[in-house]
Amino acid sequence: MDIHPAVRALIEAGPPAHFVTLNPDGSPQVTIVWIGLEGDEIVAAHLPRNQKVRNISRDQRVAISIETDTKSAMGFTEYAVIYGKARLQQGGAPQLLQRLAHVYLGTEVDFPPMPNPPPGYVTRITVERIDGVGPWTGRPV
Repeated sequence: MDIHPAVRALIEAGPPAHFVTLNPDGSPQVTIVWIGLEGDEIVAAHLPRNQKVRNISRDQRVAISIETDTKSAMGFTEYAVIYGKARLQQGGAPQLLQRLAHVYLGTEVDFPPMPNPPPGYVTRITVERIDGVGPWTGRPV
């Protein structure tokens, strides 16, 4: 699926992203992550093999929620909810985190702030559907 240009611009602006994976019991697991774009995939980086990484290893279904600082014609805060399938790539997390740190923290930041960070994991999300409130829905709200 093509990512709507307004959603691309939103992601590239560096808003906090609420990242949802599914726990073994089916309950949602939510964390805030930095996200970026590589082509038509949304990417995020994780240094440890934490719960979200374990969840993705078991169930590829994910969702991302991003709030904007704009209002719709009816006065609602615009937001995008992105549904997709995630796949894990081993390694590359420190490099991606450094690139995203320039967006989220500033161009002079050295991140991650540790010597010899582990290679970690990169999550690559293929977008299947985008919803929420905003021009990307095609609905007037």
